[in-house]
Amino acid sequence: MGPRVPGTAEDAENHVLSGRPEVTVTFMDVTFTKDSGRRYLMTVVRERGPELAPRRGPGYDDYLPHDAVHFLVEAEARLTGGAFGRIAAGQSNMFWPADKRLLRHQKHREARRKPSPIEHAQMGRSEDLASACQVLWQLRSGHRSEPPSWFDRVPPEDLESRLTERILARLDEFAARWHALPPGGSITLTWPLDNHGRPASARR
Repeated sequence: MGPRVPGTAEDAENHVLSGRPEVTVTFMDVTFTKDSGRRYLMTVVRERGPELAPRRGPGYDDYLPHDAVHFLVEAEARLTGGAFGRIAAGQSNMFWPADKRLLRHQKHREARRKPSPIEHAQMGRSEDLASACQVLWQLRSGHRSEPPSWFDRVPPEDLESRLTERILARLDEFAARWHALPPGGSITLTWPLDNHGRPASARR
């Protein structure tokens, strides 16, 4: 399924700067580890919230695993209400507490908490940008010869924005490093942007 495309990348960037979701942005490392059998594992170390158990991520790819794309998109676009921004703020989201005694309480707590309108919009924007940018990267790098049928609905501004170019540069860097990793190798991405406004760091 393609993205919903509610607005342009520049619109999203301006929206984030004018109205952030009501979450506390704290430090977080997410480590992506290449596993055997075309699988990958994600491990979270964060400043806020209960310790999270590692989990396997969906959508393995030899260059850009699905959740790594989402992390890079959300970090570069400053979507603090997206999946990884919410995890950094203390939610479990797609993970679960390492301490099983906390599992029921955490599920109950998050079931009662409804996303704010800005969080909901930024989660959708993350999906839109991740879908579009991954296809753009595949086309530019020669890993895809034709775009999918929904791609003609992506606004032209999104395909040429400064934000999109920054995201594609991050995908280039990650893809090269990920493809070169042997099974058991890993890349750690740090949330959020650093104090100098640079993208979140990426280190092996």
